[in-house]
Amino acid sequence: MSAIKNILSSKIKKAEIYEYLAEKLKDAGFGGVDITFTPMGTRVTIYAMRPGRVIGPRGRTIKEITEELEKRFGVENPNVTVAEIEVPELNPQVMAYRIAQALERGVRHRRVAFWALRRIMEAGARGVEIEISGKLTSARHRTEKYTAGIMPKSGDPALKYVKVGKASILLKPGVYGVKVKIYPPDAPMPEEIKVVAPEPGKMEVVEVGEGSEGAEGEE
Repeated sequence: MSAIKNILSSKIKKAEIYEYLAEKLKDAGFGGVDITFTPMGTRVTIYAMRPGRVIGPRGRTIKEITEELEKRFGVENPNVTVAEIEVPELNPQVMAYRIAQALERGVRHRRVAFWALRRIMEAGARGVEIEISGKLTSARHRTEKYTAGIMPKSGDPALKYVKVGKASILLKPGVYGVKVKIYPPDAPMPEEIKVVAPEPGKMEVVEVGEGSEGAEGEE
């Protein structure tokens, strides 16, 4: 298998695993997954608001997930671990699910979008962008975007630090889509300059001797 096909196959497998876990662990507050393929096996780290539901009674749920990853997706020697989400407001997948659930309860899309913007920014995010698409106010499909703070669109900050979460919900008018982008508080900004003060013990002191002053005077 060529390098390009190998990369594409790995990306497709990760996307399929993500969709499977997002559907199975919806009630556990699923917030994403990190998948790392190594020669010794595959490390799968699941992020959730309620880790107990991911583990299940006597570890039943996590055993089912491990068996499914091995049999259905062909993951070799999967090592599944669970990590609790400390700040749910800074996790885009969790916030996308919350917005979708609010829409399902009948909350107006503008109200829930501004509520989510406020909660995310109060949690310390540098920027947030929320997109809600569907038949929002008429019979025609459209997308509304709500933003706050700073959101990089290209370059290294957008590729490395911007986190994205998606969710969908089926309502009477049709399917609604929710997309949340968060620029986390620890992400750097290109225009920020940090000045590091030197340690007192490592400061270099240059002394000018009499010979130097004399040489300057002769000149």
